[in-house]
Amino acid sequence: MPSEPRRSPLAMAVLLLLGIEPLHPYGLRQRIHEWDKDRVVNVSQRNSVYQTVDRLERAGLITAVETAQQDNRPDKTLYRTTEEGDAVARRWLLDLLAEPVDEYPAFPAALAFLGALPRQTALEALRERAETLRRTIEREDAEVEAGIAALPGGLDRINVVEYDYLRTMRAAELAWLRDLIDELTPR
Repeated sequence: MPSEPRRSPLAMAVLLLLGIEPLHPYGLRQRIHEWDKDRVVNVSQRNSVYQTVDRLERAGLITAVETAQQDNRPDKTLYRTTEEGDAVARRWLLDLLAEPVDEYPAFPAALAFLGALPRQTALEALRERAETLRRTIEREDAEVEAGIAALPGGLDRINVVEYDYLRTMRAAELAWLRDLIDELTPR
């Protein structure tokens, strides 16, 4: 039996989506975009979905259910989650929900070396980041509100809870940045 592949948000999303309906890799990427989950699952590189599907199939967590040929286009293989894949997806989801893990985002790494820049240069960059965050929060709030309004009957909060989390984190970062900028600004 192949070993279980490395857990990742994309691998978990693929398993969970294929547990709902059979899809081909391009369809998986489309569904992640359609459902606005690309805010939290990185599918910016199209090849990453194909590589993840290959990894999960080699591990026996998904299986091909149908291959269709269309004209001169490459074959489109539909996949679905296996029983073991369903179990692994649920375990990964529960683990990610319950266990905090150390993540290594780029911004704290840059902050660790903030002293390498002249104070004014650092302040300009921090002010630019704060303004970008402010605009991002406003834009995404409008996008999410418009998306929910377009759905008949609205949307249960559980379906956008990741956006609530991201917005809260961005708002907290913005407040923290404003305090830091104020503290670093010469009087």
